[in-house]
Amino acid sequence: MKPPRFITFEGIDGSGKSTQARRFAHHLRGKGHEVVLTREPGGSPGAEEIRQLVLTGDPDRWSAETEILLFTASRRDHLEKTIEPSLAAGKIVISDRFADSTRIYQGATRGDLRNMVDQLHTLMIKREPDLTFIIDMDPATALERGLARKSGEDRFEDFGLPFQETLRHGFLALAHAHPNRCVLIDGNRTEDQIASEIAAHA
Repeated sequence: MKPPRFITFEGIDGSGKSTQARRFAHHLRGKGHEVVLTREPGGSPGAEEIRQLVLTGDPDRWSAETEILLFTASRRDHLEKTIEPSLAAGKIVISDRFADSTRIYQGATRGDLRNMVDQLHTLMIKREPDLTFIIDMDPATALERGLARKSGEDRFEDFGLPFQETLRHGFLALAHAHPNRCVLIDGNRTEDQIASEIAAHA
């Protein structure tokens, strides 16, 4: 691996991507790399404030269009304050979610808004990850796991199982559309088995 590199983890709620992002960061640090582990929405002070707006409250709190604007604003701040400075310093950046989540959550599941998402991304973000791990698993199991966390940030879980199933199909389509960037990981296995497969890409 030749740093700097920008690596993202994607998947439906409860798929285990946050755990695997942490484990991969630990693995790379063990190999001597400087790693910044971050997340979306969030990853910078301003973006973390926006996180509270979009992940809490009633499921119908925001329209999909408003969500797209909020997520893009959060991502722009994250990019300016955390991602770009870290990459410029030669560090590896691992982010738990990035633009692909907005493409799927708002662009593909809450109306035909993908074009809007892509236009805003081209205008305001202008960066794709070098490598994206998409963790795929059974939506019912993932939803049960996500709700069991009782994190208080379960607005999207509250949309229910049909929403999670639609998300899964969206992420699968994304993986097939971008095979040079995306690696599809079977999440219906033990945590160690998944981590071992991901580590092989280091």
